[in-house]
Amino acid sequence: MSSAEAGAEPTMPAARPPSDGGTRDRIRDAAVLRFARSGFDASVRAVAADAGVSAALVIHHFGSKDALHRACDEHVLAWIVASKRHNMGRATGGQLLQVLAESDEYAPLLGYVMRSLQSGGDVARAFVQHMIDDARVYVREAVADGIAKPSVDEDARARYLTLSALGTLSLSLTLDPPDDPENFSATLRTFLAEQYLPMIEMFAQGFLTSRRMLDDYLLYLSDPPTGGEPDDAPATATTSEEP
Repeated sequence: MSSAEAGAEPTMPAARPPSDGGTRDRIRDAAVLRFARSGFDASVRAVAADAGVSAALVIHHFGSKDALHRACDEHVLAWIVASKRHNMGRATGGQLLQVLAESDEYAPLLGYVMRSLQSGGDVARAFVQHMIDDARVYVREAVADGIAKPSVDEDARARYLTLSALGTLSLSLTLDPPDDPENFSATLRTFLAEQYLPMIEMFAQGFLTSRRMLDDYLLYLSDPPTGGEPDDAPATATTSEEP
């Protein structure tokens, strides 16, 4: 849903990660943007040129390209946590990506996160885990409020919803990457707008006309989950007879 809709909370800018504005931070910030634009194979010389310093000075401050990459990871992880805390209400309501997309100032950082999702690493794992943890909270609240149906495995459903959403986004960006990570917010907003209709339709109307496939699969499992069964679920779907 758009933040412009009635009742939506106003967008707050993402909290800025700590920075002293010195040469080391300037190099790190240039590296975040270069890695977001070119990927993690970008050279130290390219980062140095972007920062307006020599490659030797980059090595002086960070020791190696791997250490520079780690410093960028730490910076972006701090930003993720700060952004989440600064926008806690909307972030834990399933709108973390939208919260981040609406702050153009941080598009390069979000572009860096997307590069990390494509290549793996600490930033990718931490970002995904943040979203899974949030999904567990807001999905359970939706079930408690009668908005969403219960699941036989709430944690597994929250994880699936998160991975499927991020997987769709990652594939979309791989096939059609933004020309400039500084315009990444606009790219992400377009993606979200394109996804809302099929997503809401799928959630509201479902896809299958019956739960037969689910019941058959639960019978196939040797130890099926038992949580969140609707009242009309067949008993054989979650229980087994004693021999």
